[in-house]
Amino acid sequence: MTYHPKSDFIAVMMERGFLADCTDYQGLDDAFAAGVVPAYIGYDATAKSLHVGHLMNIMVLRWLQKCGHKPITLMGGGTTKVGDPSFRSDERPLLGPDQIGANISGMQQVFSKYLQYGDGAADALMLNNAEWLDGLNYLDFLRDIGRHFSVNRMLSFESVKSRLDREQSLSFLEFNYMILQAYDFLELNRRYGCLLQMGGSDQWGNIVNGIDLTRRVLDNEIYGLTTPLLTTSDGRKMGKSQGGAIWLNGDMLSPYEFWQFWRNTTDADTGKFLKLFTELPVDECNRLGALEGSEINAAKIILANEVTKLLHGAEAAAAAEATAREVFEKGGVGDDLPTLTLSTADIGDGISIVQLLIKSGLAGSGKEAKRLISENGAKINDAALTDAGLMVDAAALATPIKLSAGKKRHALVQIG
Repeated sequence: MTYHPKSDFIAVMMERGFLADCTDYQGLDDAFAAGVVPAYIGYDATAKSLHVGHLMNIMVLRWLQKCGHKPITLMGGGTTKVGDPSFRSDERPLLGPDQIGANISGMQQVFSKYLQYGDGAADALMLNNAEWLDGLNYLDFLRDIGRHFSVNRMLSFESVKSRLDREQSLSFLEFNYMILQAYDFLELNRRYGCLLQMGGSDQWGNIVNGIDLTRRVLDNEIYGLTTPLLTTSDGRKMGKSQGGAIWLNGDMLSPYEFWQFWRNTTDADTGKFLKLFTELPVDECNRLGALEGSEINAAKIILANEVTKLLHGAEAAAAAEATAREVFEKGGVGDDLPTLTLSTADIGDGISIVQLLIKSGLAGSGKEAKRLISENGAKINDAALTDAGLMVDAAALATPIKLSAGKKRHALVQIG
């Protein structure tokens, strides 16, 4: 598609690789060129922290604000009670109000790093859809909103169809999710003048539903824009590593481990990730991404520093780089490595090396830890670890020990 945007925001979306699809390029571009556009992305409160898989859309909101527009982060305090069935093979476990509240406060900590909240025209708004969903009267909602939805059309959406084609149960509760999400867009338009919903390309059907409902009920013109679903060059879903999700909250994943995730980017993804996850000029991202051989490693360090700086601050990024140099180049221990602190009661007469690998996050299970040892992938204080039955006592931990899984993942174990 060759489209030459008038607005800064659409231009940034296109040249940095954020744009998958849009319901009306011309109409949305005109709206951006005409004045401040309030736009939202919704986040269900299914965990205490957002993870790297959310980061692309957080960067979209950041660029929106940098281009002079108004980001709305919509917390799904209401919709989380139902659960989004999109492209899932099973029903999400239902969370109680206390857990949902705790998850929302954890997620809010991340947004405040990327967005400026306040009362100004382009200041971000933090909203919760429980504000309008919790008080709905079921009969009124069915009569006023439900009549605008065709079940035939809802059954044709890919997220529903894929579940039904596999003959997997789709509860009535989940089937209602897309109606509630559409209603969110209607309410945001009515209450806050929101003109745009953004999300991953798997949300296209839900976004179009909201646009259609708002036209029917309020006769207002609104828009949808989606970002590509991001996979790494080797086909894996973005945001997962061997040790699990790459969380954005520092208390769930240390800044060093976060930095290390980006430093381990494959050569082929480096240029793309620089454009999506940093604010370096596009020409510079392309130049760094085109480097080859050992030079590409310098580009990966720039990527890791820039991404970590945005989330955790410049000091944390510098400390992570210093630790990495200490660990990898000099074979040292490093001050900033993920650290497992045990009490003497935890250790007792001794604790197995397999347990230490699991507790420090270097292995997901006993089976994985033993496989790591048998394949010569584990080290203790930089020496090969060959005995899966090794027991470590309190005396051995009088000074911290360094455990390694492969060349790039390390942790310290110490007595508190």
